[in-house]
Amino acid sequence: MKFGIFDQNDRNGLPIHKQYEDRMQIIELYDRLGFHCYHMSEHHATTLSACPSQSVFLAAAAQRTEKLRLSPLVYILPIHHPVRLAEEICMLDNLSGGRLEYGVGRGASPHEIEALGIDPSTAQARYVESYEIIKRYLSSDTLNYQGTFWQFNDMPIELKPLQTPPPTWYAMASPESTVWPAQEKMNIVCGGPVQRVRAIADRYREEFTKRHPSAAEPLIGVNRYIVVAETDQEAMEIASRAWSVFYPNFFKLWKKHGTQPVNQKLPPTIEPLVESGLAVVGRPETVREKLLQQAHDGAFNYLIGTFMFGNMSVSEAKTSIGLFHESVMPAFSESQRVLS
Repeated sequence: MKFGIFDQNDRNGLPIHKQYEDRMQIIELYDRLGFHCYHMSEHHATTLSACPSQSVFLAAAAQRTEKLRLSPLVYILPIHHPVRLAEEICMLDNLSGGRLEYGVGRGASPHEIEALGIDPSTAQARYVESYEIIKRYLSSDTLNYQGTFWQFNDMPIELKPLQTPPPTWYAMASPESTVWPAQEKMNIVCGGPVQRVRAIADRYREEFTKRHPSAAEPLIGVNRYIVVAETDQEAMEIASRAWSVFYPNFFKLWKKHGTQPVNQKLPPTIEPLVESGLAVVGRPETVREKLLQQAHDGAFNYLIGTFMFGNMSVSEAKTSIGLFHESVMPAFSESQRVLS
């Protein structure tokens, strides 16, 4: 089992420069404690993210870390110039010493796409074109492409990533969506109840092995909100207070337009998430037991925690992450030894 982080970096009421510095301190902690990868989302025109440019933020994080891998999850391809984005991927991979991984997607919110002047009805077609262009850029010396939205003729490619190529990620919500990312040899991340996670994991392994029988198994990740404290009560108090800030941030733009997200029906309080297992909150023993059970039932090999959200303080986050590292992560290694 590997352990990663997913961070929306939603607005927490602090001045932006202070929020950035606080997050950098937490990212340094992830690096010291041996987490695999720091993944961050892309959002625009909403308080759900204080970092609309992932590349800028991760360039700074690359200079504050040594081993932690860094990953936009995802780049919203329809709103980016594909060549500019490919150039940023190359720059980030080199600046980080070959630690970049990147996810691709068309964007979960049509309102964010529209806010940037893009017709949401064209998002899927733009996404398909942009992904193909980025693939060609990262594997060629000259770019040629003729599409509906983008045309490139004999364009010299002067930048290369340090990795050949950087690993890619795809977020999925159902087993039926596994064929294309398996074909592309992507790592995946999914959410939802553990039964759905298991269905996705089993189907993805089947599709991946069918297409790449000799390749190493990809990372099959699951994202969970995780808060650890000395007692169950303290952890729930922290999680509940932080959620009361995160929830309005998550829905702010949707509420403005009178709509709801299709795949993410988050409740206004965190208790239903804890009951469903999508949030795991409590003292170390509680969190360890629940996550070990989920890993067994869900058959995933990569656990991604959202450890900091809403107005959680740096001190609260450091305590939670430290307890997770000290008391939860080792149990997975022990569990693997017992199974083997």
